[in-house]
Amino acid sequence: MITKSIARGFGFAVLTATGGAGLLNALIALAAQALGADSAAVPGLTPPAYLSLTLIGVILGATGWTIVRRFAEDPARMLSWLVPLVMVISLIPDVLIALSLDPVGGIALGLMHFAVLFVALAAFRRFLPLPETR
Repeated sequence: MITKSIARGFGFAVLTATGGAGLLNALIALAAQALGADSAAVPGLTPPAYLSLTLIGVILGATGWTIVRRFAEDPARMLSWLVPLVMVISLIPDVLIALSLDPVGGIALGLMHFAVLFVALAAFRRFLPLPETR
């Protein structure tokens, strides 16, 4: 059962993380384009793409965090390997883009993933704190 406090925390976490990461991603995209990245070759550098993907990533991350928080015997331990694993997997397309299409654009996309990760982790820890180990 989802309580009001969990729903409220989830909403605050998603809004905070999406807003903060969206702002950072806008700055990264602008810097990448100023350095020569081609937004036609790397559509992830355009606001509709990175803002929608930021929101989707944050929602998926908050959902996973909430599930682990609720059901794992030791949520902190599980997240200590799950978060880096998901991050490495999320970087695979960015590396491929950097190697095959646009090095600056691929690196920028990778930096965007890290921006979302860091902002989301701060928001999740604040609004969806992990319980003490059972």
